[in-house]
Amino acid sequence: MRVLFVDIDTLRPDHMGCYGYYRNTTPRMDCIANEGARFERYYCSDAPCLPSRASLISGMFGIKNGAVGHGGTAGDRRLYGRDRDFKDPFDVGNFNNIFRKAGMYTASVSTFPERHSSFWFSAGFNETFNEGESGGESGEKVIPYALKWLDDNGVSRNDWFLHVHLWDPHTPYRAPKEFGNPFEDDDMSKCWIDEETFLKHKEAVGPHTLNELNMYDDNEDAKYPRNPGRADDMAGLKRIIDGYDCGVAYTDLLVGQIFDKLKELGIYEDTAIIITSDHGENFGELGIYAEHGSADHACCNIPFIIKWPGIKKGLVDKELHYSLDLLPTLCDLLDVQKSEYWDGISFAKTLKEGTPCGRESLVISQMAHVCQRSAVFGDWLYMRTYHDGYHLFDKEMLFNLKEDIHEQCDVKDKYPEICAKGAKIILDWHDEAMESSRYTEDPMWVVLSEGGPFHARGHFEEYVDRLNKTGRSKAAKRLDAKGLSYRPVCER
Repeated sequence: MRVLFVDIDTLRPDHMGCYGYYRNTTPRMDCIANEGARFERYYCSDAPCLPSRASLISGMFGIKNGAVGHGGTAGDRRLYGRDRDFKDPFDVGNFNNIFRKAGMYTASVSTFPERHSSFWFSAGFNETFNEGESGGESGEKVIPYALKWLDDNGVSRNDWFLHVHLWDPHTPYRAPKEFGNPFEDDDMSKCWIDEETFLKHKEAVGPHTLNELNMYDDNEDAKYPRNPGRADDMAGLKRIIDGYDCGVAYTDLLVGQIFDKLKELGIYEDTAIIITSDHGENFGELGIYAEHGSADHACCNIPFIIKWPGIKKGLVDKELHYSLDLLPTLCDLLDVQKSEYWDGISFAKTLKEGTPCGRESLVISQMAHVCQRSAVFGDWLYMRTYHDGYHLFDKEMLFNLKEDIHEQCDVKDKYPEICAKGAKIILDWHDEAMESSRYTEDPMWVVLSEGGPFHARGHFEEYVDRLNKTGRSKAAKRLDAKGLSYRPVCER
């Protein structure tokens, strides 16, 4: 069997045509969705980049594998420990080795392991190709590796798994100048952000808000003209969204070259194709833009599209799933033994029979920009914040995703009983995870003890000073009043 895994960084499903986006960003990937299945409520358990892929590759929640951040102790996956065998069981039982155990030759085209010093990601691959720019590359430098690999192996090998990773929707938005802007003449009338909402967002405080799109300042890099440092008006807002959507559309164009190659080689029909992402992107949710900095629907809901022999064409699944549920699902599809360490639940029956296999609730986490754990259940998103990354978030937040998918109206005061249910979901999940973990420490508290999320460490005084210098002294005072809560836990 042949399997192509298309791994597109920072891809929001609602910016894809097959998920209902008003712009024609993904016609080639939309065709795959029409030929296979599309999942609407599919979430990474841990965000952003490193934690998401750590959970997928290990099959375990971040609270167990330990890699929940982008630096410090939480930037590394935990060691198995003193009873490790000759080989690390976490690597032997990882995502990539599912395909090896099914008798496939495995290859990856990705710079992720080098970007995050996360070389456990490569365990289980026969070959890996590293373009060498640590995630800073544009996709036209990546695709030739994949096309050559298919020329060399696509037909000569009957059983293979090829992972292709593209970064183009990730900041800095980098679609080449030659690509142009297919959305240049679009107005903003179909965008959910109107001028009133935009002005409200201008008052938001924190990194990657409209006044500080470059995290803690509004600097721009001439190398990336699609990536603004701030937005002062609706034209500036359009520039942000166009930059991202051009990255998505450019990625679709590149991925289409792989699909065309499969057709040229005569193996498209019998090649399984999976398209997904590591996380989404905030575009106004919680007042954040052009970043994947929260544990919410915008950041953790990801696309999942699969074309697989024998599954019903055009299937749309609306049940709740984690991305790590894919591991046991693939084992069922490929008749491979599952690992005892995994936290996933198979949805193979959904693909084969249309039988619902979703979960009643999910707990999603973020420890790189903020420290948050959130519960998704029914129509609700309940968020609990332990370190707000200088955004002045309340400890608890509650959003009705059916009525308020972009998280603009916190209704916790109106529905205290729903908050209590969300808090219990997180508490029960935490207890169950810790009881079944090989480790006795919750990595979130490691992050907090080391000074908070990696992207917030060392920036407090700098950001308060910027707020004062840019006429936002009231916000500076509010932030300064919370200063104690930003110190390492042991110093409070």
